[in-house]
Amino acid sequence: MLYWLGGLIENSWGPFRLLTSHFFLGGLGFVACGLLTWRLLPSLTARYCPRDRGRAHAVEAKNARGKPTGAGIVFIPMFLAVQLFVLPLNWEILGVLALTLTACIFGFLDDKSNDAWGEYVKGAIDLVIGVCAALLIGGLGPVEIWLPFTKTQVLLDPIVSIPLGVVWIWTAINATNCTDGVDGLSGTLSSIAFLSLGALLYFVLGHVEMSSYLLVPHYTDGAAYGILAVSMAGTMAGYLWHNAHPSSLLMGDAGSRAMGFLLGVLVLKCGNPFLSLIVAGVMLVNGGTGLLKVALLRFFKIAIFKDIRFPLHDHVRKNMNWSTPQVLVRFSLIQMSLTLTLMVLLLKLR
Repeated sequence: MLYWLGGLIENSWGPFRLLTSHFFLGGLGFVACGLLTWRLLPSLTARYCPRDRGRAHAVEAKNARGKPTGAGIVFIPMFLAVQLFVLPLNWEILGVLALTLTACIFGFLDDKSNDAWGEYVKGAIDLVIGVCAALLIGGLGPVEIWLPFTKTQVLLDPIVSIPLGVVWIWTAINATNCTDGVDGLSGTLSSIAFLSLGALLYFVLGHVEMSSYLLVPHYTDGAAYGILAVSMAGTMAGYLWHNAHPSSLLMGDAGSRAMGFLLGVLVLKCGNPFLSLIVAGVMLVNGGTGLLKVALLRFFKIAIFKDIRFPLHDHVRKNMNWSTPQVLVRFSLIQMSLTLTLMVLLLKLR
């Protein structure tokens, strides 16, 4: 809305041109989402959200019991409302926002249910959301991707690109959800991912000259998706104020599934599947390997990682005696180091 309004009134007074600046709108989205979440989250979660009942078999589950959970049902709608003002909107972006809200609502219904939904029910819902998103982003035509260490861009037939997109979005949703078990961990790792993707989409893929210099594709809507990513990082900043150890509230499935979905979509928009490892490698190892372990054992009777407890944050707390702050700091340091190092290699070694 503001971008459209700026185009109408920019000639009437010079400063109105800021409303057409993606950089300004991204900063505005970050600040607005952060302040709204920080200010309104405690009161609204206390009033409308259920209380955590403690996850079975989770380490230190008793510490979460009784806290308001499902906070995503508060901060995700606030995030989406801000996007309606700061984003240059099109039908694809509106579809992404609608699917983000859908993931949030289904997650909250699970948070609120007296009997937790089964894995297959939640997995099927994630699958449907992933299919809708893959079709929305890639369409039914060939999809162009760019790979590390080469200038060549590859065209994928939709019979390949759509299933791969669905698998990645499904994995991102569930890996993010599995990582949400330590105060501040999921929010912090997600913030690193969203800031990294926002910078890449705005400064590189969304910039004609920079993308040409680095020999990567230019996406005309890259800067708009950069605003989306940075705004979610601002939302996480407001949430983490209250979720820092010892937390006073929890995001629940309403937050983690919506965040995981958005993370998956942003990686797809970047056009490089290896970015999932670069910006969210720790989350994928922490939660995704647990999903792999369960799937291989349940469907193929193959046992792997027998001596490792998943999610990995439970293993290091129970078996290595890491404290909650140590898990947060060490996992975050690993992710930041990986992101900075691998992002440079991705963009420069071509």
